[in-house]
Amino acid sequence: MDSSLQQVVSEAVEQSNAFTIAIWFLIGAALVFFMQCGFAMVETGFTRAKNAGNIIMKNLMDFCIGTVMFIFLGFGLMMSENYLFGVIGVPSLQIFTDFNDFPWSSFVFNLVFCATAATIVSGAMAERTKFISYCIYSGLISLVVYPIEAGWVWNPQGWLAQLGFIDFAGSCCIHMVGGISAIIGAAMVGPRIGKYTKDGKPRAIPGHSLTLGALGVFILWFGWYGFNGAAATDVTQLAQIFATTTVAPATATCITMIFTWIKNGKPDVSMSLNGSLAGLVAITAGCHTVDILGALIIGAVAGILVVVAVDLVDKVFKIDDPVGAIAVHCFNGIWGTLAVGLFSIHENADAGQTLGLFYGGGFEQLGKQALGVVSVGGYTAVMMFIIFFAIKHTIGLRASKKEEVRGLDLTEHGLSSSYADFMLVPQVLTGEKGDDEYAPGNVPPEKAVEVKLSTSAKKAATSDGVKFTNIRIITKQSKFSDLNTALSEIGITGMTVTQVLGCGVQKGKTEYYRGVEVEMNLLPKIQVDIVVCKVPVKDVVDTAVKALYTGHIGDGKIFIYDVEDIVKVRTGDTGMEALQDTD
Repeated sequence: MDSSLQQVVSEAVEQSNAFTIAIWFLIGAALVFFMQCGFAMVETGFTRAKNAGNIIMKNLMDFCIGTVMFIFLGFGLMMSENYLFGVIGVPSLQIFTDFNDFPWSSFVFNLVFCATAATIVSGAMAERTKFISYCIYSGLISLVVYPIEAGWVWNPQGWLAQLGFIDFAGSCCIHMVGGISAIIGAAMVGPRIGKYTKDGKPRAIPGHSLTLGALGVFILWFGWYGFNGAAATDVTQLAQIFATTTVAPATATCITMIFTWIKNGKPDVSMSLNGSLAGLVAITAGCHTVDILGALIIGAVAGILVVVAVDLVDKVFKIDDPVGAIAVHCFNGIWGTLAVGLFSIHENADAGQTLGLFYGGGFEQLGKQALGVVSVGGYTAVMMFIIFFAIKHTIGLRASKKEEVRGLDLTEHGLSSSYADFMLVPQVLTGEKGDDEYAPGNVPPEKAVEVKLSTSAKKAATSDGVKFTNIRIITKQSKFSDLNTALSEIGITGMTVTQVLGCGVQKGKTEYYRGVEVEMNLLPKIQVDIVVCKVPVKDVVDTAVKALYTGHIGDGKIFIYDVEDIVKVRTGDTGMEALQDTD
């Protein structure tokens, strides 16, 4: 090939690659924006239904308020070309005066990252924080906290950037900052009502929908490919970032599952979801400069660290964090930032960046990483303490006890329910055989106590002189099909079935939610109500006992009531006539 032609082709390919990367940069920013949905789903699912609307609103306003703050001041403080002493930019408001030449790609990219730092805090402070107070905090972190410390790292003139500090996508200046803010905010607002006993023992408060929580984690993982990969300089580096961004969270999730399985006797679903996020946070700083072995180790440590940190925050620090934001973002943000100094496989002398400790670079890069963690963390802690302290002692941080108990959806937003058109219905009404062992204590059939009905009760009769009896049976959902079939065989044609939750004095098996023992395990049951007059009560009871009996604790109970009268609403008929289906 002619050399001139070869040069033309080479330049064309180079321009094409540059154009592709520029487009991907903005697509990556869009993926990061979509992560707001993921955060909203995780936080909503891990908390109670009475606060779902409030959490959705906070996640929405994080981005919207943050956008306004970032336009007026935040972007200028962070990315201004007029950057003073490597510490702070001088806002020029060029965004209003030079629309055509303004660096819009940089603005949009940094804006969505700013919103991520702000939204981390809402989960840790969920279910008891006043909405107006949260809005003020959200605006201030986007206005003066995140832009200044992020400028140190990502503005080419920032002092940490000049030093050679590495935080490619934000383990330190986004996740650690959000996590530190969460610690201060959650500690200052205090735990939810009922979270701790009088002696300081934590109680489990399960979230209302692990399904939503899992959906949020998958959305976040998907968005993280843009979060980590948007700043890639070429396609090869982008593919490498995708690989490390997959390996680390996958490893972390496996390790978290195994660790909780050993620790609690069963693999913990919510903690495994947190494990995925912990691995993502930990790999974020060095996703472009670690190899697969490094990603595996970083993920493995994150998987254990998140479980240990949740216990530490919950049981030692006594800080109530409903979603595990502190363990995921603060602890693993610190770990991920320091891990760059251990596992980095690239060096850049011009940028002052060296190989990691385990790859022959000594302690130099690790020291720079540690300095970055201390300086960014210290600045964030001071600023956020001042902000939360000021809010607490002016308009107040915490909702009232009455508002918290009733739920912030109703008291803050006038929502009677975020699920107004949904009604709970029995979910297991088939003949499938489940695990009947709610608790130990099996009784063999030959030792079962014979049912004897009391005859001392007053014999009530309806207006037409016929005696009716209401038989209420509460049992396991999985036994409904057997019960229904048995009752049909003795002539029972009508019943009312309701899904309920309950437990006896045994309170069910001891289970754990996020490493905390669930003191009372309310089990799903069904309540079957039958009204009889012609079929003998003893026949119904004997049939029900025979259908439901397993000999295990939890088989159920039968309650028998006299019915004073029956009234048919449509016709006004009473007694036996009220039960007839024909006119």
